[in-house]
Amino acid sequence: MEDKLRTEKSNITTMMEFILLGFSDILNFQWILLGIFLVLYLTILMCNSVIVLITRIDPTLQTPMYFFLNHFSILEICYVNDTISRMLTDLLNQKGTFLSCVACTTQMYLALLFGGLECLFLAVMAYDSYVAICNPLHYGLIKSPQVCVQLVTASSVSGVPVVIGQTWPVFSLPFCRSTTINHFFCDLPPVFKLACGDAFVNEIAVYAVAVLFIMVPFLLTGVSYGKIISNILKSPSARGRAEVFSTCSFHLTVVVLFYGTAPTTYLQPKPNPSEDTGKLISPFYTVWISTLNPNIFTLRNKDITVALRKLLSKLSI
Repeated sequence: MEDKLRTEKSNITTMMEFILLGFSDILNFQWILLGIFLVLYLTILMCNSVIVLITRIDPTLQTPMYFFLNHFSILEICYVNDTISRMLTDLLNQKGTFLSCVACTTQMYLALLFGGLECLFLAVMAYDSYVAICNPLHYGLIKSPQVCVQLVTASSVSGVPVVIGQTWPVFSLPFCRSTTINHFFCDLPPVFKLACGDAFVNEIAVYAVAVLFIMVPFLLTGVSYGKIISNILKSPSARGRAEVFSTCSFHLTVVVLFYGTAPTTYLQPKPNPSEDTGKLISPFYTVWISTLNPNIFTLRNKDITVALRKLLSKLSI
């Protein structure tokens, strides 16, 4: 009998549909938001695609730094396609969207996976900058092509079980309350709020995984940059300090922007009491930062701008 009840409860959760509210509650501004987010979405796709292209075809950019930047840009493209594309469709239709439990689970899983991999890639890129600046004589040995591939592979593989550890505790609970998600994609906190039953253990599990996936890469990134700054301050040449700091300042800017917003949403066991807060914060780390990242990487990096000019000159011939 008990097994039968569990099966029925599981079937209800699997067959149910969620209503993704999006921005349908602000009808007067939907066309304005559609225009803004469409421009930002196309900018993210175009800029990151250009970075992927030039880091693959330009011989001068075949270094570990640009190898990691290439994969980071691919992650950005995947992330915005998972989170923003559906939002644009909802704004165009001017109404909420019905999502099956499977579709919602898939979107949440991919969003957490791509966002978590960005944390890991930022830590790997920080370590790359540390080796290049603090141990330049052994850089080629430490950051061989094989090591770079291994770091990317290890980051990608390790993200899968960690994200499962975040999504499983949410969807293992029954959903017996309102199925309306006051958000523009199936994010963890607003969906968790709809679950009923004793969720204490599940909340602790989600919180522990979030700490592991966000704080550990953040601490590793902080240690790398702490050693870089210490090395810069020891340099006797003011010009040398300026050049070295300029080399990694764009990466540090991305790190500050990313970690200044995402932990606000995920590093809390229970969702924020104000549903609109999460919906207003989320565009910063899903849209605004994704728009700024490629521009920071291109405008603040001489190698990228030179390679881009060479590509444009070839296309204009």
